[in-house]
Amino acid sequence: MSEVMIIGIAGGTGSGKTTITDTLVERFGGHVSVLHHDNYYKAHHDMTFEERCLLNYDHPDAFDTDRMVEDLRRLKAGERVACPVYDYTVHDRSDEMILVEPTPVIIVEGILIYADPRLCNQMDVKIFVDTDADVRILRRIRRDVQDRGRSLDSIINQYLSTVKPMHEQFVEPSKRQADVIIPEGGQNLVALEMVVQRVKAHLESVT
Repeated sequence: MSEVMIIGIAGGTGSGKTTITDTLVERFGGHVSVLHHDNYYKAHHDMTFEERCLLNYDHPDAFDTDRMVEDLRRLKAGERVACPVYDYTVHDRSDEMILVEPTPVIIVEGILIYADPRLCNQMDVKIFVDTDADVRILRRIRRDVQDRGRSLDSIINQYLSTVKPMHEQFVEPSKRQADVIIPEGGQNLVALEMVVQRVKAHLESVT
């Protein structure tokens, strides 16, 4: 058994990926590190804010997945990586970096992580969080208004123009790559406990 276990957590926007990720981090602390695909959105410093607002952020091409694949490979090899940070309020990569330490368990989280075979091939456990579309859009509205300073109109326009069609084209089909499908995400306490026990067993085997 490899000493490093890589867990993918995918699902549509607002599905509950973060709840599962946060639960594992809280439970296992420094034994777990996280790479968020959202932090690997490509930089667009050359564009105006208005131009950046019109980009499709739900297509695989919006991400610098090459860099994420390389960072994941380096983490698995025991190297610390400097992960970029994305600023949702300006639709652009910030000047900050996050240092991510190599740990026995690495979580890769994002809506489109299973759309790239290179990421999939590095994962030991692939989880897909499956939540009804109406629940997901309501969660997205609440999050984007409260945390990202977005207007209701902008959220609805983005959802109808890119989020929903890209979910149907890329996110939903990628569910076929998953080993485990968890309905209702972090609300599914039975499934969540099974994931916790899987991580616990791995840590006990390598520590």
